[in-house]
Amino acid sequence: MQKRKIMEKIHWLGAVDWDRRLFDSLIPLPDGTTYNAYLIEGSEKTALLDTVDPPMAEVLTAQLDNVPKIDFVVSHHAEQDHSGTIPQVLERFPQAKVVATPKAKGMLMDILKIPENAFVTVQDGETLSLGDKTLEFIHTPWVHWPETMVTYLQEDKILFSCDFFGSHIATSDLFVTDQGRVHEAAKRYFAEIMMPFRNIIAKNMKKLNGYDIQMIAPSHGQIYDRPSWIMDAYQDWVAGDPHNLVVLPFVSMHGSTRKMVDHLTAALVERGIRVELFNLAVTDIGKLAMALVDAATIVVGVPTVLAGPHPLAAYAALLANALKPKVRFLSIIGSYGWGGKTVETLAGMIPNLKVEVIDPVLCKGLPAEADFASLDRLADSIAQKHKENGFR
Repeated sequence: MQKRKIMEKIHWLGAVDWDRRLFDSLIPLPDGTTYNAYLIEGSEKTALLDTVDPPMAEVLTAQLDNVPKIDFVVSHHAEQDHSGTIPQVLERFPQAKVVATPKAKGMLMDILKIPENAFVTVQDGETLSLGDKTLEFIHTPWVHWPETMVTYLQEDKILFSCDFFGSHIATSDLFVTDQGRVHEAAKRYFAEIMMPFRNIIAKNMKKLNGYDIQMIAPSHGQIYDRPSWIMDAYQDWVAGDPHNLVVLPFVSMHGSTRKMVDHLTAALVERGIRVELFNLAVTDIGKLAMALVDAATIVVGVPTVLAGPHPLAAYAALLANALKPKVRFLSIIGSYGWGGKTVETLAGMIPNLKVEVIDPVLCKGLPAEADFASLDRLADSIAQKHKENGFR
């Protein structure tokens, strides 16, 4: 795919990765992704904003065949899917300088072995003139690495947002055409990558309030030519109250825990609470992460194995602890055969979650009437706490 015009003197470059299904050997990519770079040609200087993942370097270098010069390569983020092809760009344009934050400079020297004399570092709020176009650099640390920044093109009111507002979608569309699809992909992206840094992202969101942003061009996914909706969505994901939602990840070995899960689900629904179930033996962890963005309560359904929690439930606990959702309450239900320390072990895996723990419900073998009554009381407790906090 050749470079594509966004507006006069501003082009999209990059690569569409239709086939990629896993990122960082961890994050599912059900819809592939894009690696977006942008070319801005001023009346005096030309800047390339970001590059592409190294396996797709040839796509970018082919797009640069008819570009006579590049004076600056702006590195918003040192991660390889953004900056990994900078060395090849510098080979073709040896006079170009790499523009980065001071912290990014050191990271790029470590990761890509770019020589120190190739860099120009910029402070928060510093500008760079290309002649008739002005780049303003806004430091956005921990969105989602410590060195990240974004660029605001003053004359055209475009925010080149790096991973901020990104979405993993492989598509031939340059701009957002299906808002529902992009909303889901952007929420997955936020959940898997950005959610652990919610509090810092909230501060970075405030830094953008003073800018007239007419377009957002992220490093992954489509360009937002009507960006207000994605900014509003981020505001809710970052700082909004949890929803009237219980997320219930579970695993069941012989059906006992599943009977408890099904009973509790029905009880919660009867009390006006939305529930999302995730069978950990088959679930997409990205979908689980997305649900955690809104959850007020997590209930883990877990059988006991070798005196502790089933490994899949332990993994779910570790995932929730790493993602740090704004969940307020937690409980555990499950079946055991002869004993163990399932509750204590799981509780020790979630130190990052500032939650109130509601009394767990564990039963020996198949659940009996008394156990179902305990699950009903658990549902009552959850419903009361959601009501007291005004979750909707």
